[in-house]
Amino acid sequence: MTNVFLKKKISRRVENGHPWVFANEVNTIDGPLDGGDIVNLFTHDKKFVGRGYANPKSQILVRLLTRKKDEEINDKFFYNRIKSAWEYRQKIGYTENCRLIFGEADWMPALIIDKFNDYFVLQTLALGMDNWKPAIVAALQEIFKPKGIYERNDVPVRELEGLPQLKGFLSDPFDTKITIQENGLKFLVDIENGQKTGYFLDQQDNRRAIQHIVKNAEVLGAFTYTGTFEIHAAHYGAKSVLGLDISPSAVEQANRNAELNGYADRCRFETVNAFDVLKAWAKDGRQYDVVMLDPPAFTKSRENLQKAITGYKEINLRGMKLIKPGGFLVTTSCTNLVQPELFLEIIQMAAKDAKRTLRQVVYQTQASDHPIVWGQENTHYLKFLIVQVV
Repeated sequence: MTNVFLKKKISRRVENGHPWVFANEVNTIDGPLDGGDIVNLFTHDKKFVGRGYANPKSQILVRLLTRKKDEEINDKFFYNRIKSAWEYRQKIGYTENCRLIFGEADWMPALIIDKFNDYFVLQTLALGMDNWKPAIVAALQEIFKPKGIYERNDVPVRELEGLPQLKGFLSDPFDTKITIQENGLKFLVDIENGQKTGYFLDQQDNRRAIQHIVKNAEVLGAFTYTGTFEIHAAHYGAKSVLGLDISPSAVEQANRNAELNGYADRCRFETVNAFDVLKAWAKDGRQYDVVMLDPPAFTKSRENLQKAITGYKEINLRGMKLIKPGGFLVTTSCTNLVQPELFLEIIQMAAKDAKRTLRQVVYQTQASDHPIVWGQENTHYLKFLIVQVV
């Protein structure tokens, strides 16, 4: 097996637990190295660090899978990791729908597996993990006996690894439009064409957090996607709910979800550009008891971080101006580069410009089936905040 040796003068990030090794942190490579090969990693003075897969075409040269010297990377390894991840989810109460594998947080770098009851959707986002796709599928088949497995590898990040974008069945074909249950509600999931893996499981706990503030309230939701927060609001007793999204197909599915749950009479969705509408409605003097903002990630690169900060501040400022005195703002950010301290700072800046005072009700992160590993910022990406706006 090829051995990779770290430089002497680098941060102790890798030795302290982080699984990524960047190309500029490597001193020498002893042996041949093809993309996807399993390699051993050592410190500059030949102390074993771990074992993982490598890709000389990627900025992340090595991603570690294990730090045990006697643990082999084979089909059984992937079976054991997936089985362990499932046992963990069961222990913390996620059994029907959950993120079964959350990449680095489950010591499976660049692997995402979402479980929608008896159906599974996976993403292999690096060459080294993609090579083990047959073993991963075999493990899912053996552990779960699923009704179907689908891959959503139609993501640009794969191209950085020299991989094509693709999607399709990894099991016998099945109807990719399924229905799941969450918090007593039913939601349509389009596994083949929906965003990411078809549904955002990371907010399932946060959607319960709105239940008290929306009772008898007039609610506005922006960036609704398929309407999960809004339909929860109707379910928890909102007087009226209006959801806004720029995608006609998402709005169509959101309205179908409202009908599916019997809330079409007081929960409806419109196709508009939320940025424009929030600004115009604030000028018109519209007011709501609760405004909910769940925008997509505004940036995936540090170069555009300032634009993301400006965007978050702007939508939150506009949202606050639409809230009746004493009403509530529900706001989120899924941009990994905007860490919690910065996110709260942005909300405070928006409040200052809107001449509003905020009182925190709830601050949470992603659902616990998306574990946060301390010291690995990329595992801590979602921020969820409820504040009273005075």
